[in-house]
Amino acid sequence: MAIAKAERLMNLALCLLGTRRPLSKRELRGSIEAYLEAGSDDSFNRMFERDKDDLRELGLVIETVENLDGDTGYLARRDSNRLPPITLDAEEAAALGLAAKVWQQARLAGAASGALQKLRAAGMPETEDAYEVHSALEPRIPVHEAAFEPLMLACRDRRPVTFDYRKANAASPGQRQVEPWTLECWRGHWYLAGWDRERGAERVFRLSRISGRVRSRTGTFTAPVPDVVTVRETVESWAGETATRTARIRLRTGAGYPLRARAITVRELGDGWDELEIPYGHGLDAWLVEFGPDVVVSEPADLRADVVDRLRAVAKD
Repeated sequence: MAIAKAERLMNLALCLLGTRRPLSKRELRGSIEAYLEAGSDDSFNRMFERDKDDLRELGLVIETVENLDGDTGYLARRDSNRLPPITLDAEEAAALGLAAKVWQQARLAGAASGALQKLRAAGMPETEDAYEVHSALEPRIPVHEAAFEPLMLACRDRRPVTFDYRKANAASPGQRQVEPWTLECWRGHWYLAGWDRERGAERVFRLSRISGRVRSRTGTFTAPVPDVVTVRETVESWAGETATRTARIRLRTGAGYPLRARAITVRELGDGWDELEIPYGHGLDAWLVEFGPDVVVSEPADLRADVVDRLRAVAKD
């Protein structure tokens, strides 16, 4: 059984790499003997989808293309699946080993371990793990959001997706159609950058606000993928990290610790309230709304008006 599957995967990979145009499922089934022997269409479809996922797991970049007739085709471009010779010195190998440890408690643990095994089989030097015994610190990037894995695969395969997303000022989520570019972790939260088809613009989405299942779509990207996607800079700007102004807010005592951590000054007002001076930048109004009745904006007036507008929008929903 293992030999038969390996032969089937090899034949499928050769078909996808050897074609200059996308091949449909029907064409692939007629070209590979194991698929011809499948008992039914359902059996073939299940076998093909498993094989396609296995090849992608092994590192083959398989593109999904929709032709003018609406049929879906598949191909693996050689230029997308060709790597230059990999040469790593001991320090670079140690850095990769440390990077793999980061994912030990995340969904990429298996992929990171498998990548290291392939590199070592190709001749990457073995290194002593300085972080195995002697260090009291263990690097980790936790991934708790169910949306992470399907979005990571969609970014890799350049596949459009749809998902339900709840904005900070909305009581219920709305559907988004996105061409995903990249994922990045910032201050303990994961963010997706991509092209929002409905809005016709680049957008950044916080994964913890995605609800339900991430669904893949057929077809290709409609917007070019930029060479450099500045997720962190965009999120920093929205969070007021690059702010040049300040705002004064009243914060209930014992509440809003993230705001207190960002505060420039804190003054006790009495009666269970404190006054904070915090950096004011784009997106601060959305962040303040999340703290509900524990926050009251004193100034500037435009920030206060934006917060009130967001609260009214939530109340209407």
